[in-house]
Amino acid sequence: MKILMIGLGGIGQRHTRNLRTLFGNDVEILAYRVRGQSEALTDKLQIEAGSNLEHKYQIRVFKDLDRALAERPQAAFICNPSSLHVASATAAAHAGCHLFLEKPLSHSLEGLSGLIELATSKSLVSLVGYQLRFHPCLQRVRSVLNAGLIGRVLSVRAEVGEYLPGWHVYEDYRQMYASRDELGGGVILSQIHEMDYLYWLFGLPGRIFAMGGHLSSLEINVEDVASILMDCGGVPVHLHQDYVQRPPSRTLQIIGDTGKIMVDFRTASFTHFDADGKVATEQSFHDFERNEMFMSELRHFFACIKGDEKSLVSLSDGVQSLKMALAAKESIRTGRVVHLA
Repeated sequence: MKILMIGLGGIGQRHTRNLRTLFGNDVEILAYRVRGQSEALTDKLQIEAGSNLEHKYQIRVFKDLDRALAERPQAAFICNPSSLHVASATAAAHAGCHLFLEKPLSHSLEGLSGLIELATSKSLVSLVGYQLRFHPCLQRVRSVLNAGLIGRVLSVRAEVGEYLPGWHVYEDYRQMYASRDELGGGVILSQIHEMDYLYWLFGLPGRIFAMGGHLSSLEINVEDVASILMDCGGVPVHLHQDYVQRPPSRTLQIIGDTGKIMVDFRTASFTHFDADGKVATEQSFHDFERNEMFMSELRHFFACIKGDEKSLVSLSDGVQSLKMALAAKESIRTGRVVHLA
């Protein structure tokens, strides 16, 4: 089996490590690279001293995408900056590659309908890299909601905040895609995971209002704080995102008329309260390691290619969270409520 990596930054290297863990030498890894950073990164996103990325993982590197695709890889992992996703994925789809696209799908909706039509016409499997759907706490949330154990949902609050310069200690944060508007950065798109799981749990909002912008002293040209209110079938859903919190925070609270759910993703803890405010279920996944989500995601992708499973996050699903993110950015820019079809 041949796999093409398009981009070998932090997330591209994570997928490469996991591919070697899953398949060993049974997978041939190709890479189309632009920056060509030579050092391998650890799971903690630190440079592995004295390492050479291409030698360590036996990667054949190409400087031309067409030449890489001429090797006929079975699947392509789109891990370059967001603004380059559609062009790279379209080229890979034309070559017959199944598609794993990192989030977000793009920085705009342009070209996505054509990509979906192309992938469908060629019967290609596609998966968008929203690994939080594989988090055990979020899976417990979905189970409790589906069982109606907190009754009718009345209010939702999600939060994600983390200091941007601490994301990738191996590079200058000012050069990261997340810091640069021209590469599709900004906290709304870069931290779009929350929008995906809120869509997964509650559907596409009918309208969105957001406030925020570049409010900190970080040397970036994108928004670093966003406070977003969404109307999901009459339920107010609030999402806070920022690039500034120390220590980081990632939480979810769902209030129903007969109970409440609280999740702390960073400690992997889940609590379900009953109608009397007593703890009905409390779980802490002490042994959970973050990389387990990415491994589960990869297993699922290849199971879909085999025909054993159906994609949990299709290209069409990825478009919905992108619509939400772009609406939030538009609301901040205009100061108006944005209505979604």
